[in-house]
Amino acid sequence: MQITQILINHMEKPIGFELNDLRIEFKVKAAYFIAATKQLSIWTTDKDHPVYQTDSLAYNNNYFDVTFDLQPRTRYHVQVTVTTATETAIQTSFFETGKLNEPYTAHWIGNENLALQNTLFKKALTIAKPVAAARLYATGLGLYEAYLDQQKIGDEFLAPGVTAYDQWIQVQTYDLTDALTTGNHDLVISTGDGWYKGRYGFDGGKENIYGQQQMALAELHLTYTDGSTDVINTDQTWLTTAGKITKSAIYYGEDLDDTRQLKNWQPVNLLAQPTTDLQDRLSLPILAQDQLSVKQIIQTPAHETVLDFGQNQAGWLTFYNREPKGTKITFQMGEILQHDNFYRDNLREARAAFTYVSDGQEHWVRPHFTYFGYRYVKVTGNTLPLQTDDYQATVLYSNMSTTGQIETDNKNVNRLFQNIIWGQKSNFLDVPTDCPQRDERLGWTGDANIFSNTAAFNMNVFPFFKKYAKDMAAEQITHNGMLTMYAPAMGIDDGGAAVWGDAATTIPWNMYQTYGDPAIIKQNYPSMKAWVEWITANSKTKHLWTGTFQFGDWIALDGENPALPTGKTDEDFIASVYYYYSCQIVAKSAHLLHQPADEQHYREIATKIKQAIQAEYLTPTGRLAIDTQTAYALALYFKLVPEHQIQRVVTDLVNRLDKDNDHLKTGFVGTPFICQVLSKYGQHKLATKIFMQTDFPSWLYAVNMGATTVWERWNSVEPDGTMNKDGMNSLNHYSIGAIMEWAYKYLLGLQDHDAGYQHVTLAPHFDYRLKHLTGHFDTPYGRLAVAYQIEADANHTIKLSVKVPFGVTVDLQLPRAQGVSITVNQETVQASPVTLTAGDYTISYQPTTDYIERYSEKTSSAVIMQDPDLITAIGKIDPVLDFFKNDPAAIKGGLGTMSLTKLNTILPFINISQVHLDKINQLLAQTPLLSERQSLAKVGQ
Repeated sequence: MQITQILINHMEKPIGFELNDLRIEFKVKAAYFIAATKQLSIWTTDKDHPVYQTDSLAYNNNYFDVTFDLQPRTRYHVQVTVTTATETAIQTSFFETGKLNEPYTAHWIGNENLALQNTLFKKALTIAKPVAAARLYATGLGLYEAYLDQQKIGDEFLAPGVTAYDQWIQVQTYDLTDALTTGNHDLVISTGDGWYKGRYGFDGGKENIYGQQQMALAELHLTYTDGSTDVINTDQTWLTTAGKITKSAIYYGEDLDDTRQLKNWQPVNLLAQPTTDLQDRLSLPILAQDQLSVKQIIQTPAHETVLDFGQNQAGWLTFYNREPKGTKITFQMGEILQHDNFYRDNLREARAAFTYVSDGQEHWVRPHFTYFGYRYVKVTGNTLPLQTDDYQATVLYSNMSTTGQIETDNKNVNRLFQNIIWGQKSNFLDVPTDCPQRDERLGWTGDANIFSNTAAFNMNVFPFFKKYAKDMAAEQITHNGMLTMYAPAMGIDDGGAAVWGDAATTIPWNMYQTYGDPAIIKQNYPSMKAWVEWITANSKTKHLWTGTFQFGDWIALDGENPALPTGKTDEDFIASVYYYYSCQIVAKSAHLLHQPADEQHYREIATKIKQAIQAEYLTPTGRLAIDTQTAYALALYFKLVPEHQIQRVVTDLVNRLDKDNDHLKTGFVGTPFICQVLSKYGQHKLATKIFMQTDFPSWLYAVNMGATTVWERWNSVEPDGTMNKDGMNSLNHYSIGAIMEWAYKYLLGLQDHDAGYQHVTLAPHFDYRLKHLTGHFDTPYGRLAVAYQIEADANHTIKLSVKVPFGVTVDLQLPRAQGVSITVNQETVQASPVTLTAGDYTISYQPTTDYIERYSEKTSSAVIMQDPDLITAIGKIDPVLDFFKNDPAAIKGGLGTMSLTKLNTILPFINISQVHLDKINQLLAQTPLLSERQSLAKVGQ
């Protein structure tokens, strides 16, 4: 037994973070579960005199919620001990506080020239005696980097991140102990406009959203080996000048001139900017997470030189400079080629370029205060041939560890899952942006809402969303409870739409459900209530949400007016459903926080909203008034349908899909739920069919078109490879990647669970099209891993392996297992579910009915025509297929998508008698698919 990890507020060894609601969490690795005790000790300098210590407690969970008075600028050592009857495991870690509520002695400093694009601030230091500890507490507006003796301090970029700077500004903490040796040093802070004052927002954006001047603030706290201390502040003794960046902005990109001399240093201006908005950081650091190499250098038909990195992503182009002094080289970023030429029109007003003027020295070059979303880079101005090894794509995103993965025997499905994770990496850059490439890159609340569960499967996003939740709360404070369309709002006041605004409640709740930690709910509880109260105050109909602006089912394909992307599903229905759901969440949160009056109040509102929705949109016999895929999905997912009417609504959804040729018509709202409700209510086969469609509209359509990330539209790229002429075509837009939540829940099987995954119902749904699957999710207790395969034998034996982490109990529910024997680690059991605790398990059984896929009366004629043996067998019953034999072009058109049953109703000359049609359909139901017969034949050989 060993303790493998200790997390403090879901982070490893955090320094300088806001640490309210302190939680110490640990993971134990053991071969099996055994009763244990746990103990926590926290100390500062003397382990024998802890500042906090628990008794030996029964191990009933893997965390300690800790409350004691933290001191500013203090390192706390943490020790966790787990003891069983035969073993003891001990592990240590630490965390360190920032300034907390300690007043700042430093001043904001600036240059008298407000128009500078890159302001430098410098302080000469003399360290006269050995340093025992040194901490730099620093921030800047808009963005900053700090350097000690020309070496960058820390490994993060784009600090201090993006916030509503007029409400709160984050301070970062850096450990300079080893770097500050005795002698002379130069401390330099470099600043750029960033989100603070650079041009930002739609239609080219606005400048000076939060301020008009770059500035910096820093305190360097020194503790010497002799016990004495010193503080070096930003004050009037610092000097300032213009740096080498001549222009920089998030959309613009950056212009860097290395021939510029750093001269004309002059005293700084002390600014009147208050320090009361400063607080210890919540943002995870933005790090250089990956380096991608050039896949090929392309010479386009338009005589352009283009670097192809093979993967759409977000970050920088980094290159090794070999150019002579004075050479100006320009790099333009793009996501796609058009007619084999470089293309960037979908970036709209974003310049998205990096220019560099060479100093003639060989060295690596990078931007500083911007980032790009791109796969392709057009290079101009170079005087030397390009070398692939001189260029790298530096991938930037917030520091989130990967926690989930799924891999199947279908390479296109695997590529889709990779695309979804790449979309998350590209857009989880301090806030969950909608896209990283064009003149947007905003923290859209709706996108974050619908993807938050998928995000939490893929990566450890609790700290990320805790910071974003504060961004949302900050906007609600200034908008009377309304949540703006994106947060930070960047100077706009628009918002209040369902789904988008409901991020105020759903994101805190989803994070609690995944991680079992109510910290975000505690932080945002007033804003969660304020959101529901705003809806109540602004709706035009009591107990329904009507009469306000709505996005509807954004970019749905069933809209009656093609010019409107809101879809056909009634906007008031969508809004009312989310009004109900948000009320439910607030009531449950009130229960969690021991607020009984609030709990009762919001439960009563939720009950009345549900009754009003049922009265308005559901008939007494269970007919939903809105015949759209999204409406059915919402009604089922949010449990708005009485139990006895669920099957009617499921049937109506299946019929609706049949009318839509089993293809999606959903937009942002319906897409996350359509496959989930199908799988939940007995239609997993149909859910998998929809998931694995390959033509437009489908998830795999983009994969087949060469996508390496998820697109904004189902057809952002048309089948001929051209961009969708309707515009709004981001090729790195994670929203519809929310399908991966279905994959984790129903393919991998991670379905019902308590908050924090201590008790899990594992119920994988099997399908012949995905015979092999492996995957895992790193729960707060450790890795829960699943692998299975459907054997290609006569009985389609199911073989599984399951790995359960210490402290987790799994109820394994196997489909088609009623009354059959199940082998678990070579022992036979008759029960389902099978209860599993910590350990590794090998499981097999033969389902009551096999997973051999057969044809059906709904099988398309195109599929039938690919099976020569089946054609012959049908021909013995009726020569109906002669029509297609004589006119093969017909099978490639719309007729090929129809079943023989449907063709018989619309083409009178086919004229299959009912007797023959019944025999044909009976034959289809008995005949395995050609691919299945081939698979079984290989096993027989």
